[in-house]
Amino acid sequence: MSLPEAAAHSTVAYRDIISDDGTVLRAWTNDPDRVIDGPTVLLCNGLGTNPWAWPALLHTDCGVRVVSWMHRGTAGSDLPADPWKVGVTEFVEDALSVMDHFGLERPVVMGWSIGVNTMFELAAEHPERVAGLFAVAGVPGDTFSTMLGPLRLPRPVARALTVSASHALRLTGRVLTPLTSHLTVRPGMIEALRHTGLVARVADPELAALALTEFLRTPVEWYFHLALRSAEHRRVSLRRIKVPVTFVAGSYDVLAGARHMATAAAAVPDGTFIEVRGSHFLCLEQPELIHRLLLDFLPRVQDGRTSPR
Repeated sequence: MSLPEAAAHSTVAYRDIISDDGTVLRAWTNDPDRVIDGPTVLLCNGLGTNPWAWPALLHTDCGVRVVSWMHRGTAGSDLPADPWKVGVTEFVEDALSVMDHFGLERPVVMGWSIGVNTMFELAAEHPERVAGLFAVAGVPGDTFSTMLGPLRLPRPVARALTVSASHALRLTGRVLTPLTSHLTVRPGMIEALRHTGLVARVADPELAALALTEFLRTPVEWYFHLALRSAEHRRVSLRRIKVPVTFVAGSYDVLAGARHMATAAAAVPDGTFIEVRGSHFLCLEQPELIHRLLLDFLPRVQDGRTSPR
């Protein structure tokens, strides 16, 4: 499936908006004409990812209006004037700018991977703007120390290994980018990735291939610059989180350990933990299940309070 074909079979539309520091961001929504008569969810996506990573959210018939954006310097969003302004603090500012542009006063916020850092920081710093949190394969800060979770390494060791690997890839990125940025991923290559343990079987190999092809358009050195800036984000104090939260973890996730997500869920007054057989890429592997869990979560949230169960 090519990008034009995917676009033709979805309702995703894009808008360019300006963040507080003047950076032009490429925002997107699955409901540009406001057809959906239902809740709106702000999606803080995985670092450098795109709408095609969410097969269940590409059409208005999903029943949820989704609003999101591309990270700075990726997929149509401009590079910031200051290249160091690409941490979670800036991602929160971008989230607020997107919310203001689309007229979202207090939506449920969904996050994936680094997007979970962003949404927890948003909820902690701007609690009046967040009604609930739905976290997929991510933790509320200090992400790199929770990577390699299935190996059960001590957090300092996991952090040292993953940060060092990111530094190495940032330094070698200029060599790799000419190869990766012109690569067209095929469905068979997605199947081959299963043997690495990074990803399980995906629901739609063609759409997954498209999502990865678009992801690889970001220069490797810039992606790992973003990753290292994100790695500086410390763990959010969960005592500051006063809204309902659901954590959905992958049992075999090597990028956001399920046990760390379970610990975070237990520390939130109104937290729920759900473990799913899968990897870090649950939104591609089990899109219908993740979407159903989201739809089950939304009734719990009403003006920031837990609805009667």
